[in-house]
Amino acid sequence: MKETELLDDYIIQHIDKEPDYLKALYRDTHVKLLRPRMASGHLQGRMLKMFVQMIRPKQVLEIGTYSGYSALCLAEGLEEGALLHTFEINDEQEDFTRPWLEHSPYADKIRFYIGDALELLPEMDIVFDLAFVDGDKRKYVEYYELVLKMLTPGGYIIADNTLWDGHVLEEPHPTDKQTIGIKEFNDLIAADERVEKVILPLRDGLTIIRKK
Repeated sequence: MKETELLDDYIIQHIDKEPDYLKALYRDTHVKLLRPRMASGHLQGRMLKMFVQMIRPKQVLEIGTYSGYSALCLAEGLEEGALLHTFEINDEQEDFTRPWLEHSPYADKIRFYIGDALELLPEMDIVFDLAFVDGDKRKYVEYYELVLKMLTPGGYIIADNTLWDGHVLEEPHPTDKQTIGIKEFNDLIAADERVEKVILPLRDGLTIIRKK
């Protein structure tokens, strides 16, 4: 076993345990869905919960629900009266994800939308305190510009997959729109003086962005 894998195992053994409900969801995601690696998983899930507890947001946005794992972790950290609004563009995902959200202990804190967040969000009169962006990598710049307008000053955006398996270090093929999208996003954030930012090399890269 590689040293990085040994360290990963060590980390998992020394953080909060994965709740049984999330463990069952993670297992079901791997059995029934095509790209189970898209689910946040134990370590990132515990970190998302803790971020919510630290920031104490009243309104949270998630772009890219997938199987609902990250949504449940975000909702788990919410205080009484706070809400998570989570958007999934793939309507074929609804039959799997909605029951996991609605049967969870946090169902009353979650609003689940099927559709393109870029189309639905502008119609919503909500100011968010925290946003977790994990949608189409080709649209990260568009997501960012829209979300930043709807974010309270001092609010946070957490963007997932910003190291993209190390492909950010490569010159992408012109047809590799996802890598191009991530690199454009990273370059934009690095130069954007409207925000403070830091990249955490956790899993596939998490960029933490704070609106000034």
